[in-house]
Amino acid sequence: MELVLPLSQMNLSDKLRVMEQLWEDLCRDPQNIPSPAWHGEILQARKAQAKDGSARFTDWQEAKQQIRDSVK
Repeated sequence: MELVLPLSQMNLSDKLRVMEQLWEDLCRDPQNIPSPAWHGEILQARKAQAKDGSARFTDWQEAKQQIRDSVK
């Protein structure tokens, strides 16, 4: 099925709403969304860093502020 959205006519709010609806639909059946091998590799590396003490952690509130500051 070919679906054409009028993206050039949609404002940001409309586009975000469509993305949220797509994500919600995809999340209904997560086992059908394969995880790439590199996800597992990253998780294993981070687990090893946490175990050997070399991992750095940031407070969640601080992390959110850093993200907000980076997109301004």
